[in-house]
Amino acid sequence: MANMNSSYSAAQIAAELGSAPLDEIDVLLNRFADDPRTQVQKACDRARKRRDKELAERARVDEMYRLAVEYGGDGLVVGVDEVGRGAVAGPLTVAAVALPSEPRIWGLNDSKKLTPARREALAEQIAEVALCIGMAHIPAHDIDHMGMATALRVAVAQAVADTGLEPDCVLMDGNPLHAHEKERSVVHGDALIAPIAAASIVAKVTRDDMMRSYDDEYPEYHFGASKGYASAEHIAAIQQYGLSPLHRASFCGNFLRTESLF
Repeated sequence: MANMNSSYSAAQIAAELGSAPLDEIDVLLNRFADDPRTQVQKACDRARKRRDKELAERARVDEMYRLAVEYGGDGLVVGVDEVGRGAVAGPLTVAAVALPSEPRIWGLNDSKKLTPARREALAEQIAEVALCIGMAHIPAHDIDHMGMATALRVAVAQAVADTGLEPDCVLMDGNPLHAHEKERSVVHGDALIAPIAAASIVAKVTRDDMMRSYDDEYPEYHFGASKGYASAEHIAAIQQYGLSPLHRASFCGNFLRTESLF
């Protein structure tokens, strides 16, 4: 039987299969499945694998949205996450995010599992579709004064308040903080629950941008690269130049003599 696709080159068919959106792949596979050309069959195999991978990824994200309802209920659910807890310089940053059930944000995940470029792209999508976003930043000198445990509670409360809405449930990554009367903590929630993952991405992207801006003011500390964490270059800079106003003196005892910290 004549090849019904003979008017298309194998390269054209391969390109079409390679660029087809998920909802069109099956139609194209049905169309080209019997094409005897080796290049077309290899392209069909790649398209099947891509389809299966994307379907699995969408199922993962669908489950994150389902768990948000299971843990948070049917009302307004705000996800909360922090970044910068373990840094020695810069703020503690907390984001609070509520998402609608639709549209889904495909690719949501714990921010630590994403590349910087992917985080930034997702942060833009979150900003476009979120029901609300709240932010809080606790600067270094306040962390020194109140301690990290109190700083976390204050930041969570401020971030939720900054959304401008009253949530029915506040889902938080990690262990209980008792920062909000409606909080519920979920261990590894940033990888499991959609609004917490969104909060982790927004917090990370926002704080990273802040630390890059501080790099212009204090270039000797490599804030743009280290984001305020104790990298080898950052530690060496602290030992050479001492502490900047952005450093948490109470976190730097391993790098400087006690009498030089305050």
